[in-house]
Amino acid sequence: MAVTDEAIEKIKGMIVSGALRPGDRLPKESELAADLGLSRNSLREAVRALSLIRILDVRQGDGTYVTSLDPQLLLEALSFVVDFHRDDTVLEFLAVRRILEPAATSMAALRISEQQIDALTAQLDALGDQPSVEELVACDLEFHRGIVQSSGNSVLCSLLDGLSGPTTRARIWRGLTQEDAVSRTLHEHRAILAALRDRDAEAARSWATVHIASVEQWLRSTL
Repeated sequence: MAVTDEAIEKIKGMIVSGALRPGDRLPKESELAADLGLSRNSLREAVRALSLIRILDVRQGDGTYVTSLDPQLLLEALSFVVDFHRDDTVLEFLAVRRILEPAATSMAALRISEQQIDALTAQLDALGDQPSVEELVACDLEFHRGIVQSSGNSVLCSLLDGLSGPTTRARIWRGLTQEDAVSRTLHEHRAILAALRDRDAEAARSWATVHIASVEQWLRSTL
């Protein structure tokens, strides 16, 4: 194992075991290096790597702390990695969304408030019947984010937030090239909202599946 990898594993072990908890300050570099049997250079590299993925927070002049380890914070690293996706993997991202997002929508049907449903309805009403494709896709991102946040599962929310980016271009492309894409999207959004208002978890799941699968099916036919 590379020296830096070993250092990362040892710090990770301290966090997993509870020796270091969220918000804790790490011991001084010289002390921690001695305790873990590491060189100060390898420890420094490990700290740098763990700070990039939001495990540690290096505060200049103050010290190094374990972050909150909140799922949303940790999964920011996923968004960073996802930004490097290749165009030929978009279908795979859509497939993952098709698995996760209907489940989140189903969960939201049992938790979302009437005020949140009213806000999502007002958002759709403000778009009108003939929005531009760019306006529709921007609204689509916020629409689904609002629903997923209502699922009550922060990990699921963060995962889907990270996965939504790579499919944005495909959705714009579809809107520009498929004749009824805009009207179909608006119809599917309203069907999802109706299911949420009825607290019908299965209908909400089904419409969310149809909504994502329609983009996936169109993209398969064009590639």
